[in-house]
Amino acid sequence: MERKHYLDNLRWVTVLLVLFYHVFYFYNNKGVFGGIGGFGEYPQYPQYQDIVMYILYPWFMPILFLLAGISSRYALEKQSAKEWFKARTRKLLVPGTIGLFVFHWMVGYFNTVVASRQGVFDGVPAIAKYFMMAFSGTGPLWFIQVLWLLSLVLLLVRALDRKDRFYHWCGKANYVVILLLGVLFWVGEQTLVKDPRPASLDGLLNLYKPCFYLFPYLLGYFVFAHDAVQEKLEKAWIPLMAGAVAAGTVLVVTTFGQDNTSPQYLGRPLNSLYGWLMCLAMIGWFKAKFNRTGAFAGYMTRSSYGIYIVHYLVIASLGYMMKMYTSLAPWMMYAILFVAVMLLSPALYEIIRRIPLIRWCVLGIKKKPAKA
Repeated sequence: MERKHYLDNLRWVTVLLVLFYHVFYFYNNKGVFGGIGGFGEYPQYPQYQDIVMYILYPWFMPILFLLAGISSRYALEKQSAKEWFKARTRKLLVPGTIGLFVFHWMVGYFNTVVASRQGVFDGVPAIAKYFMMAFSGTGPLWFIQVLWLLSLVLLLVRALDRKDRFYHWCGKANYVVILLLGVLFWVGEQTLVKDPRPASLDGLLNLYKPCFYLFPYLLGYFVFAHDAVQEKLEKAWIPLMAGAVAAGTVLVVTTFGQDNTSPQYLGRPLNSLYGWLMCLAMIGWFKAKFNRTGAFAGYMTRSSYGIYIVHYLVIASLGYMMKMYTSLAPWMMYAILFVAVMLLSPALYEIIRRIPLIRWCVLGIKKKPAKA
C-alpha cells in the first residue's frame, strides 16, 4: 500500500495544535481544570485569547483517535495481532507507566505545586513526595494510556468480525451515513458523568473519557480506513469546512466564558456537530491539499509522537516560573511559552531518544532510529 502522506501530515499538524492549545490552556481563566490560571477573573477580565480552547478542544483529540484507528487497520493488514499489540504495549503502555517514574515526575512536581500552591510538600518524606509527583505527572499521557486500552478493545472486537464482513460493509457508507455517524460523537459525550461525586472516580472518568474516544477510534478502523470514504471527504471538504466554521462560530459566540471541558458543555448537540464536522473536513482537506512530504514533514512524521510525550514539561515549568516569579506582560508570557514549547520540545525529544534505556522508558523506543 502506498503511504498516505496526508494522514501523516494531519497527525503531526494536530500534535502541533495540541502544543499551541496548551499555551493558552495553562493561563486560562474559564475554570478549565489544570493550568495555573489567568491574569484576572472572568467576566471582568474576558481574556479573549482563550477562544483558542473553544476552537480546538471539540475536535483535535477525537481526530487523533480517529487517525489512530485508521493506522491500526493498516498495521494489522501487515502484521499479526500479537506482533501489533506487543508493539502497541511498548510504545504506549511503557511510556504511560514506567515513564511516569523516569521523566514525568518532573511534570508532576509542577502540577502538584500549581494545584496546591507552595507548602504542599512540607513534612512529606522524600519517597512519598516522589510517588506523589510521579502519579501527578500523567498530564498528556492520558492519551496514550487510553489508546493502549482501546487497542485491547479493538482486538476483542476484531474477534467478532474475523471475516471482515462488518469492515467491508462499512466501506459502503455514503455521505448521509458519514454525517449521521456524528450521532455517535454525541452519544459518546453522554457517557460523561454530569455531576461527578467528590472523592470518587467520576472526575477521572470525565478526564480520560474512554467510552467517548472509543467511537472515533473504532470509526477510524472500520469506516475511515476505506479509500472510498476518504475520497468522499476529499470531494466534499469545502462544504464540510464551511459547515464546521458556521457551527463553531455559533458555538463560540453563544458559550464563551463557560468551562468548555465540562460534561454539560461537551454534551451539547452543537458541540458534537462542530467537532464531528471538523474531523471530517480536516481529513478531506488534507487529502485534497497536503498529500505530499518533504524533509520537515518527514521529520515531524517520525518525531511528533515523541514531541507530544515530552512537551508538557516545557509548558508546566516555564509557564509556572514566568507567572509566579516575573512581572512580564501577559502577551510576552504567551509569546515566550509558545516559542519555547515549539523549540525546546523537539530538542528535549532529540536528547532523550539518544540515551539507551531512558528512551525505552520515556518514548517506548528500543533503539535509536537510523533517521529522526
